[in-house]
Amino acid sequence: MPRYRLTLEYDGTGYAGWQRQRDQPSIQQALEEAFGSFCQEDVNLVAAGRTDAGVHALQQVAHVDLVRDWPPATVRNAVNQHLRPRAISILEAARAGADFHARFDAVERLYRYRIVCRRAPLTIDLNRAWHVPRSLDAAAMHEAAQGLVGRHDFSTFRDAGCQASSPVKTLDELGVTGAGDAIVISARARSFLHRQVRSMVGSLVHVGEGRWTAGDLRHALERRDRQACGMIAPAHGLYLAAVRYPPEGQA
Repeated sequence: MPRYRLTLEYDGTGYAGWQRQRDQPSIQQALEEAFGSFCQEDVNLVAAGRTDAGVHALQQVAHVDLVRDWPPATVRNAVNQHLRPRAISILEAARAGADFHARFDAVERLYRYRIVCRRAPLTIDLNRAWHVPRSLDAAAMHEAAQGLVGRHDFSTFRDAGCQASSPVKTLDELGVTGAGDAIVISARARSFLHRQVRSMVGSLVHVGEGRWTAGDLRHALERRDRQACGMIAPAHGLYLAAVRYPPEGQA
């Protein structure tokens, strides 16, 4: 069976996340139903990351096996047609080796979190950024964030329902940039714990507000206790921005 690698973009608003649910709409379900309408097959899509309810993707990656060997452009165009009017799109479809696995072969994931700091309610960015109606110190947030970079036990920033075998992860990058009323937080690692990024973002906002110092954030990490975490940032500001794989033949 030919395997296809798909690069996807979607607005997670109104969906219960990537993973198919029994009684709620999901990104996976919408895509699998669109594939079924296209090729009359029951398919199973496997994604690089199971984004939570309300989380968006700029470049999610998934793979799917089909019975017929369709041209990749036909797969992309036909499935996109069946996805309308949903805010889900296949940006690119390509043939992949039979051993390619979207989740297990990924060597790096990049998430971005968007915050808009202004008094006026959001309109264009509604459900696409966290509205914080006060200014935040992006420079202080960035400085504090560097204390989380590296290999640590991230139990403080781990959701209680996380199924990862270990809370120890290596965070390669955690950067905060500000421009006007917008703040973007970028987090890069091979993998993350469940809700780790949103937990770190919420705690960094405490720093930006002046409620925490960089030392407070570091102390929260060292406590290895979920109760030490700050607020959890809302899902709608989070984007899976990119997934990186080894060059072909260098798995």
